[in-house]
Amino acid sequence: MRRHAYRQNSGSLSYLNLIEEQLPDPDPGEVTIEVRAIGLNFADIFAIWGLYGATPEGEFVPGLEYSGVVAKVGDGVSHLKEGDAIMGVTRFGAYATHLNIDARYVLPLPPGWRFEEGAAYLVQVLTAYYALKELGNIQAGQTVLIHSAAGGVGTWANRIAKQYEAYTIGTVGRLEKLDFLQQEGYDKGIVRSKNFKADLEKALDGRDLHLIMECIGGKILKEGYEMLAQQGRMIVYGSARYGSVGNRPNYLKLIWYYLTRPRIDPQKMPEDNKGVLGFNLIWLYHKVELMHQLLKELEQMNLGKPHVGHTFPLEQLKEAILLFQTGKTVGKVVVKV
Repeated sequence: MRRHAYRQNSGSLSYLNLIEEQLPDPDPGEVTIEVRAIGLNFADIFAIWGLYGATPEGEFVPGLEYSGVVAKVGDGVSHLKEGDAIMGVTRFGAYATHLNIDARYVLPLPPGWRFEEGAAYLVQVLTAYYALKELGNIQAGQTVLIHSAAGGVGTWANRIAKQYEAYTIGTVGRLEKLDFLQQEGYDKGIVRSKNFKADLEKALDGRDLHLIMECIGGKILKEGYEMLAQQGRMIVYGSARYGSVGNRPNYLKLIWYYLTRPRIDPQKMPEDNKGVLGFNLIWLYHKVELMHQLLKELEQMNLGKPHVGHTFPLEQLKEAILLFQTGKTVGKVVVKV
């Protein structure tokens, strides 16, 4: 089967090129997917820039999540058939019109969902749920601070936290996103600024801060940690601070941010009685049984459909990534194939 795919060597978005190539038939246990939509994630950008430790060496096809239709079924696959509408995750390879994937990572597209919504679900909802439940040990009535609150992970984190009757405070980088937070049911919204610590204290209004979904870094991370209550937990799943707009990262800024990064002394943490846990969903990729267990639990929550804020055609994938870098997006950015 012939397909089109975006391939590149890490280092620059300008090296990402749409090419035509041959895709072999699926191996036993695999299926071939005709991709209909691709979901963008910050991990894609850092992989393209060569700043993501899990990136394959040499030339590769970026992309972690997609939706589409089963085109071929390999030997030994019984739960899928040609023509099934599906959504799935892959450890890179989604920026393509067709792909072969282990059938265990392919799930039915929920009834009534568009392909764009199917490509906007798995990576970010699993990140939010694993971080809050498995690492954060979220409990009923706690107070949760969620950064990048209008993005995909932030949206799901709020909806999940509300299942635990949590008090949620969301932060955004732009004033115009506060309306979206209100629509999503956040209790408070903050525009991140040099006054972040004072604004957070005001939003807490005397409440203890139990959990932080941290993806910003720098001063915001440090001040959030300082505001955590005793036995509070910070879950670090990203560092948007290191992002920038363009084909390549700003290396001088990266070096400066790295040298001035916050330092939390683990030997002092027992005195603080707080915890910091790091999390990256891609390292759980091979724990497929856990993925299905978490998704079953999420299904019981009836969290609603993903919010797809922006769509682009496949030919404009680079433009989609450049917009995603700006921080102006709300919800998920999806590329239609």
